[in-house]
Amino acid sequence: MTKVGALFHDVGKAANPLFFVENQPPSQIDSHDDLKPQDSAQTIIRHVTDGLKLARKHHLPRRLQDFIAEHHGTLITRYQYNRAVQAADGDKSKVDLAEFRYPGPAPRSKETALLMFADGVEARSRAERPANDDEVRILVRSVIENRQKDGQLDDAPLSQRDLAAITESFVSTLRVTYHPRLEYLKEAPATLDVPTRHRSQEKTE
Repeated sequence: MTKVGALFHDVGKAANPLFFVENQPPSQIDSHDDLKPQDSAQTIIRHVTDGLKLARKHHLPRRLQDFIAEHHGTLITRYQYNRAVQAADGDKSKVDLAEFRYPGPAPRSKETALLMFADGVEARSRAERPANDDEVRILVRSVIENRQKDGQLDDAPLSQRDLAAITESFVSTLRVTYHPRLEYLKEAPATLDVPTRHRSQEKTE
């Protein structure tokens, strides 16, 4: 169920594909550069509501619609929010947090919570590129703990044992992707060693 939900969770990005970094060609100017942080955030947040519209139009089962609605829960678009705070000279009271918050709801099942973790871990690992097992584990734990502290798991039936198992599974998966590579020693150039019997033959010729 989680695997199928993952296939559909970002379908709303199809409405504005070039506003998402994974769809932007390397040479293209970022579509958000000329937008106010609030407008940039709303464009990103809209992929959830756009996804739900598509899902209902094409009669996706309600269970799959949950993955679209819940994979960001009620998190905020942190990058755009921080930009807005900077533009307000660091005065958070001048920034309306609601303009940067996903509509939710927070995950209400183990499966949608698992997708939320995967989404966050994947984004962080691409940005930070952990170099060893310790960094991978710190990254995974950080994502899960941040979601937990933010109240995103309040309605998800996950135990501490579940969270520990999820952590180990993610670490194992990321280890394959980001395992540190050994720096191989440069090999000395091969020397041509003429076999002994050939040398003896040369002496007799």
